[in-house]
Amino acid sequence: MLIVDDSAIMRKLISDILQKQPDLEVIGQAVNGKEAIEKAKNLKPDVITLDIEMPEMDGLSALKVLRKEVPSSKVIMFSSLTQEGAKATIEALSLGAYDFVPKPSTKSFLESVKKIENDLVPKIKGILSATEAKPLRILTPPRLLKPGLYRVLGIGVSTGGPQTLMEIFKGIPKNFPSPILVVQHMPPLFTKQLADRLDKISPLQVKEAEDGEEVKEGMVYIAPGDYHMEVVKENTRKFIRLHQGAPVNNCRPAVDVLFNSLAEVYNGSALTLILTGMGRDGAEGAKRVKLKGGGVLAQDAQTSVVFGMPRAVIEAGLADEVLSLQEIPKRLRELFRCY
Repeated sequence: MLIVDDSAIMRKLISDILQKQPDLEVIGQAVNGKEAIEKAKNLKPDVITLDIEMPEMDGLSALKVLRKEVPSSKVIMFSSLTQEGAKATIEALSLGAYDFVPKPSTKSFLESVKKIENDLVPKIKGILSATEAKPLRILTPPRLLKPGLYRVLGIGVSTGGPQTLMEIFKGIPKNFPSPILVVQHMPPLFTKQLADRLDKISPLQVKEAEDGEEVKEGMVYIAPGDYHMEVVKENTRKFIRLHQGAPVNNCRPAVDVLFNSLAEVYNGSALTLILTGMGRDGAEGAKRVKLKGGGVLAQDAQTSVVFGMPRAVIEAGLADEVLSLQEIPKRLRELFRCY
């Protein structure tokens, strides 16, 4: 581990937390991006925690160099909980950062320690486990998916999501005939910035979802951070419902909540897609979709940043098709008959 932060207090806090983990080792610290690059080239750390706002060379500038000079090191960004911090974080993720951790906003030292432990340590261990050998596909015989059958697309994604979503949405044409609803595990502010970023690079209109708005064809709705997103039906019209019910799979928003609602409202005309991410959020929802006659796609191990969420769906025999990231846009165009 290499810790990069201009604050001596923050460097010590992160270091002390990580050194308590028997399977993690801090091998260096740096006070700015320039020093981080030199130390990373010499030390070749598995993981780098990188602050965004630093003097001499900021985190974004350093990240661009690190991705070229030390591509084997996975970078986790530390971001302030501000609109500008969220915007910079989405930029960092698009440049190849592995993930991010919001800096604690509390003044309580103990709460800050707990926040970093809960947010940072699992992500580091997720990186290290992702480098291990990935399992073979375990599949039941796939059901033939029928082009033209589906009336909605639900997407669930976590770690590695922003880059993956950008790649997919660049390949979906403007005449996509159905609504797309996305749950990306992210805090408030960050989901709005992600929606804005996707809207700029996609032919489709992408927005952060609002409670009570009608679901429309060809629109992309991103679940806001800290809110579950569901689709509800009133007569023949469909609307988005946002709520702060209990976390599911330790997540809010949760993929299972969205997928369960799509299964109920759309029955067999719902298609779901599980992308890269830690954990198993989405597996139960995918099961509900399958029971109703809908379809389930999953990203493959080779192109997933973390294979946890797709793996849970695949090993449960729920995936009708397992696709690489490069194959997904083309397959969506075929299934929704838009070219």
